[in-house]
Amino acid sequence: MNTKSIVLASTSPFRKSLLEKLNIPFECAKPETDESAQLNETPQKLVERLAIEKASAVSNTFINSLIIGSDQVAVCDNEILGKPHTFENAVNQLTKFSGKCVTFYTGLCVLNSQDDKVKSLVEPFHVHFKELSQKEITNYINAEQPLNCAGSFKSEGLGICLFEKLEGDDPNTLIGLPLIKLVKLLKEFDFDVLSNQQ
Repeated sequence: MNTKSIVLASTSPFRKSLLEKLNIPFECAKPETDESAQLNETPQKLVERLAIEKASAVSNTFINSLIIGSDQVAVCDNEILGKPHTFENAVNQLTKFSGKCVTFYTGLCVLNSQDDKVKSLVEPFHVHFKELSQKEITNYINAEQPLNCAGSFKSEGLGICLFEKLEGDDPNTLIGLPLIKLVKLLKEFDFDVLSNQQ
């Protein structure tokens, strides 16, 4: 058994529900970080940097903890797309995605607050969209209101109707937390998820 506590540096209800799948006790903390991209920063570098910064932002509050940081962006035609926040932006994003492949990059890190040691990675996931009509797009947005989701959809819900196919190692990655890789990173810090079941 590892005595370190687990902390999720996120207030995302999606990430919280994903981490709950591992059936280990954890706390959530709100990281105060500037999520702006730096000049000429690639999407992969951006999400990895932000994942680390989010974990670092709460590390002083939690002693002897393993802190999980994560960040995600959608990329279509080499353009980084975040959360739409408005109905119009969501329509524009999904119109742009119609008939195309959108890659989601999720940055993941685990930080040991005792010695500030960090392990991080970037996990890609590819979403192939159907050809979508404006009516399908507006019907979908009205039904699911995905205004706080990167890419303007919820793959775990009605968003599945928008896709031709999904490609990736772990379906949890698309929702915001690659659990397969997370289990592996925790084990590198001697925290074995199966040994820590209650």
